[in-house]
Amino acid sequence: MTNSPYHPRIDLQEAINRSRTARRIIANTWPDASLPTILRRNLDNALDTIPALAAEIARLSTELRDNRIHRANLAAAARATLNAHSDGERDPHWYLRDELHAQGYDTEGRA
Repeated sequence: MTNSPYHPRIDLQEAINRSRTARRIIANTWPDASLPTILRRNLDNALDTIPALAAEIARLSTELRDNRIHRANLAAAARATLNAHSDGERDPHWYLRDELHAQGYDTEGRA
């Protein structure tokens, strides 16, 4: 698997803009009194969900990007460790311990 960045297939800002447009159309087409309250409430709730979902997609995209970087760095450290072992280095596990420490894992007392 390549380490290419993830890009959502939809434009999140465009989805938010469309939800705002839909809300304006509803407001201009049906004045408050002419649209049943339950229907207006359901439409508002549905349209309110779109920006929240867009924000969650953006957050998850960032988390995915960070996780892919961490995975790639661990793979590089593992390769360096194997090469160091093959080369007979005194402490080949140093590369792996260093990367694990950089990612916030406690490696003290472990070889």
